[in-house]
Amino acid sequence: MNPVVRLTASATRALPRAALLAICLIYAATGLFARDPWKNEDAAGFGAMYTLAHGTPADWLTPNIFGHPVPDNGPLMYWLGALSIRLTGWLLGASNAARLPTLLLFLLTCGLVWYGSYLLGRRAEVQPFKYAFGGEPAPRDYGRTIADGAVLILLACFGLAERGHESTAQIAQLLSVTLVLYGLARLSDKPWQGAACWGGGVGLLALSGNPVMPVAVGVCTLAVPLLSPALRRVQLLVLGLPLALAIGLSWPLVAWFAAPDTAAHRYLYDWLNAGLNRYSGGPSNVLAYAAKNFPLFTWPAWPLALWSLWSWRRLWRAPHVAAPLAVAVPLLLLVLLQSHQNNRLFVLPLPALSMLAAFGLPTLKRGAINAIDWFAVLSFTLLSGFVWIVWIAGQTGFPPPIARNLARLLPGFQPSFNPLALAAALAATAAWVWLVRWRLSRSPKVLWRSVVLSSAGTTLMWVLLMTLWLPFIDYSRTYRDVAQQIASHLPPDYTCIDPVRLGEAQIASFGYFADMRFRRPGQSDCNVLLRQDRQDFGDPQSPAPYCWRQVWEGRRAADRDERFRLYLREARPARAGAGGCR
Repeated sequence: MNPVVRLTASATRALPRAALLAICLIYAATGLFARDPWKNEDAAGFGAMYTLAHGTPADWLTPNIFGHPVPDNGPLMYWLGALSIRLTGWLLGASNAARLPTLLLFLLTCGLVWYGSYLLGRRAEVQPFKYAFGGEPAPRDYGRTIADGAVLILLACFGLAERGHESTAQIAQLLSVTLVLYGLARLSDKPWQGAACWGGGVGLLALSGNPVMPVAVGVCTLAVPLLSPALRRVQLLVLGLPLALAIGLSWPLVAWFAAPDTAAHRYLYDWLNAGLNRYSGGPSNVLAYAAKNFPLFTWPAWPLALWSLWSWRRLWRAPHVAAPLAVAVPLLLLVLLQSHQNNRLFVLPLPALSMLAAFGLPTLKRGAINAIDWFAVLSFTLLSGFVWIVWIAGQTGFPPPIARNLARLLPGFQPSFNPLALAAALAATAAWVWLVRWRLSRSPKVLWRSVVLSSAGTTLMWVLLMTLWLPFIDYSRTYRDVAQQIASHLPPDYTCIDPVRLGEAQIASFGYFADMRFRRPGQSDCNVLLRQDRQDFGDPQSPAPYCWRQVWEGRRAADRDERFRLYLREARPARAGAGGCR
């Protein structure tokens, strides 16, 4: 028993199952459907899924976006999205169907976080102080309360909102990391099951990520049993490691031998090199970016996790500390070793940080609990009020300054009234007001009270943004209008489009919205050129007897940095120079 934790049975009343399931489902489902693929990673991931759904077996072995290879991550998430498009695309539409696996994987992640925390929370070494005359909580009740807190902390993390609702490989990586964590938690009481989950998680991490990630996580988690005797199980080597290798190597081996052409082999080399190059940067390259963005992205998990480490410093070898650390440490190192500044990896340590943070809740002082609550009440109430004011300005033109700024930021946008979205936003706001009133008037002593407002506030903000602001966000982050403008200037008999300086998201969006045919590997005779310019580079050059004639130029209304130019190849006039057609 731990003398530091002193709780009564009344403090471990479990959060109602219906309430916890509702907040998980509302958070996970809101913002996934009834929208376009958004620029950057979301559109790129959907483009690969859409290509596979309408492609050949070779596309499934070497995922691509309309012929453009995407070897940065493994194919697992692309397979799931493409399969969902084939099965449900006729009913939901391709874009909505592609995000259906995101919903399922997110809910599975929440479930694994809950059960992993529950298993660790009912262990003997973490139980509260046992009073002489009884009154302390039972191990199962204490474990359920810890598990509730872990899920609430996970949902409260700011960065999970957008990253947890995209059609990207990161959501499959998130589930894989959580499965590894659950396997370690299960290892002490059911070693064969725990080893199987650990091996499955490491193998799926290889299929959904790059070769570096499963090696880093696998080596660190294999080493943790040396420090934590409770996790020292031979099944991890007998079953877990072979299973991880079998799953992780299945796709590369099949792709290498089933498609023995140079394209497939080159794709696997690029996949390996992309993983190595992604972590080839020194800490100085990304340290400033991570120091600025990572604390906000992982709030409030990281301060609670640090407090938990301090509170349990004398039991740091116990599974409830050692297992989350074994998963979080290699992922945090990979965050610092990235060669480019981005937050794609920031989401992966969240399950481990949330599990670790949940064990700091029983040792929080009353002053810290009140500070967390008041911060959540003030910040989310003000932010939600701002969301409502901007929406009202878009609908009515009042207040005028906000309406003018909205028109300046989104030129050409025409607001529309959606009664269903308004009803959902009003219901979420009313639920927030009721929860705040309940928390402040009742002052409940339950263990999860310190994070329920934070998780509910994050859910409130996400629901408001994805209902009231969804038309604004969709308009500012979709390529639908640009794709339709480009398509209207394409000749009906063009062979293919040669993309110049176009990103994966742009190729995916143009191919999906306008059914454009881009140049595929080995194809060179394209009579259309589409390029993105941030400055004037002049007309493209072409060898005789052809030249390029510009037929269209434009950009997204909400983006001043991008500019697209469309060129058609024509016969060069007799007196034309080496430049474009005159």
